[in-house]
Amino acid sequence: MATARLDIRLDEEVKAKAEKAAALLGLKSLTEYVVRLMDEDATHVIAEHESITVKDNVFDEFVVACEKSKAPNRALFDAVKFAEKSDIQ
Repeated sequence: MATARLDIRLDEEVKAKAEKAAALLGLKSLTEYVVRLMDEDATHVIAEHESITVKDNVFDEFVVACEKSKAPNRALFDAVKFAEKSDIQ
């Protein structure tokens, strides 16, 4: 059950368009529409900022560089510890 509130002010025209869109989607209320949009957009924004996508050839070059590298040094171990403490994934 939702317990948090969000109060917003908007133009009547924007509200009318949003109400129409909610009705066209078969949603029960404007609130349901706004919550749905916020959830979908927030999920998308978070995913964009918490992941990275690289082209196959770039990844292949990265793997080759990793395979050619020497044993990890102290700086790399420190970076791993920092990432783990910072919850970086």
